[in-house]
Amino acid sequence: MQPLPLRLNPGDDLRLSLEAVLAWHRVSAAFVLQGIGSLSVAQLRLAGAAQPTEIGGDLAILTLAGSLALDGAHLHMSLADAQGRVVGGHVAPGCIVRTTAEILLALLPDHEFTRELDAGSGYPKLVVRPRSTSLPPP
Repeated sequence: MQPLPLRLNPGDDLRLSLEAVLAWHRVSAAFVLQGIGSLSVAQLRLAGAAQPTEIGGDLAILTLAGSLALDGAHLHMSLADAQGRVVGGHVAPGCIVRTTAEILLALLPDHEFTRELDAGSGYPKLVVRPRSTSLPPP
């Protein structure tokens, strides 16, 4: 495991930025251990919902965790608004950093993560394999 601290800047798309890290570091598996910061807009798919809900305003990232694969991310985040109300859900593209996002990743260069459709749930599920030779070493 290789720890990788990141800082995202205002205007960055949180999810797209994290997905891009894997290709940049030439790994195909990572976990988001934690993240804090702020967003100006969030796109969260709430539990049981088919589509993301847009949440605007000054939002504090309380928690951010999940897994990253070359074919997609599975991220959960909890946010607090300016009144202290908390909401959480699955992170979709369109979560825009307001002032900063400070994130700690664990890169897993000896593993490959993929997302494969699970017939039981209808959702892509994480599949973990030892790293093949399809990617050059980091």
